[in-house]
Amino acid sequence: MDLFEHATPASNAPEFTVSEISGAVKTMIEGEFGHVRIRGEVGRVSRPRSGHMYLDLKDDRSVISGIIWKGRADALPQLPEEGMEVVATGKLTTFPGQSKYQIIIEDIAPAGAGALMAMLEKRKALLQAEGLFEAAHKQPLPFLPDIIGVVTSPSGAVIRDILHRLRDRFPRKVLVWPVAVQGAKCAAEVAAAIRGFNALTPGGALPRPDLLIVARGGGSLEDLWGFNEEIVARAAFDSNIPLISAVGHETDTTLIDFVSDRRAPTPTAAAEMAVPVRMDLFAALDNQGARISRAVTQGLGLRQQRVRDLARALPQSDALLQGPRQRLDYLGERLPAALNAAAAKKRVQLANAALRPAVLQRGIAEQRRRLDTLGARLDPALQRRVADAGAKLAGQRLTPPDLTRKRERLDDWLQRLSDRAARQQDQRRARLAQLDRVRETLGYKETLKRGYAVVRADGAVVTTAQGVEDAAQVEIEFADGRVTV
Repeated sequence: MDLFEHATPASNAPEFTVSEISGAVKTMIEGEFGHVRIRGEVGRVSRPRSGHMYLDLKDDRSVISGIIWKGRADALPQLPEEGMEVVATGKLTTFPGQSKYQIIIEDIAPAGAGALMAMLEKRKALLQAEGLFEAAHKQPLPFLPDIIGVVTSPSGAVIRDILHRLRDRFPRKVLVWPVAVQGAKCAAEVAAAIRGFNALTPGGALPRPDLLIVARGGGSLEDLWGFNEEIVARAAFDSNIPLISAVGHETDTTLIDFVSDRRAPTPTAAAEMAVPVRMDLFAALDNQGARISRAVTQGLGLRQQRVRDLARALPQSDALLQGPRQRLDYLGERLPAALNAAAAKKRVQLANAALRPAVLQRGIAEQRRRLDTLGARLDPALQRRVADAGAKLAGQRLTPPDLTRKRERLDDWLQRLSDRAARQQDQRRARLAQLDRVRETLGYKETLKRGYAVVRADGAVVTTAQGVEDAAQVEIEFADGRVTV
């Protein structure tokens, strides 16, 4: 044992469990930083199936984790994307399970228009790389659509401008799909409206439009952001109905403008693109009709002049017949002499070709030899023909017609005809009974049953008191009989 004992140093610091110290740190951080705004760049972003969103906020030296609960994430007008500079508002807290602090984000927005523009350019480049902006995908607009579908707010001035412009130019049927044109619900409702119009059946109870107009008035970049969402651009690209984009004023540009088939600088200009001016069409028709009339008149005049010119160039009929007349007279004078010469020549030939017995015998013998030759060839030819016909007849199987089947079909047709005649007779009998009931209902006797009477004076129906006074005999008919007065 030492001379001087060293006493164990005493400590006044209390002991804490891990949970106690974690809770104390959590309380302190939440008390000191109950509500803060943090500006930074969005790093890693993930959203599991629970719907909550987890992300990192960072600058050039530090990183802080952030959480956006599912209900708040669904209500955000723009979801944060990696690389976006944002301002997040929320409260700091800790997560004891991993000994780290984090921010529960209640609101998050891009840090100025520059961040929105950067995100817009990123989306634009992505869609352009996929070919959504190519002119080959653009559909031509119909010349005169019968039905026009408009996707816009039903309470704004845009729909009134479109309807007014259509009414002035060429009135058409218009179907309005009401949507929110700004805010968190804008993109989803606009995309659903475009797909909904495409899902309609052509010629159905609610017919499918021939042309779509997606319209909204002017506003800031944040107000028009719903039309920059990817879901809206892809819905417009997938539309089988030609689509006109009329979002904002002439200087405003959104992603749907690049994907749509035509872009209009204003909603009013979209209505002008959709339909022609009816009076201009009438004027064009009148102009074309006048041109056709002038062309027909001019053509007839030219052809008439051509016929007159050709008629003047033709020779006279007497001049055409002079030569044939003279030739006929000349040949007529030569005809008697020619006939006499021809008769004399034939007479000489006949005298030289007198028929002698030897000539006739040679001719008869030659014909007899030819006849014998043909007779010898005839018998074998007939035998071959008969044999061929017999073989052909033997190869065919002749069966009588199926009389039983035809008789059954005839009986079936007769039964069907009888049934149809009976049905038609029953229908006519029922129709006649119905008409008779209607006749009885509309007859005057039904009126008598309600307390009325028919007055006849001297056999004729009277409707005035003077007619009764002058009559010799008056008869009153009631519902149950007649009384003579």
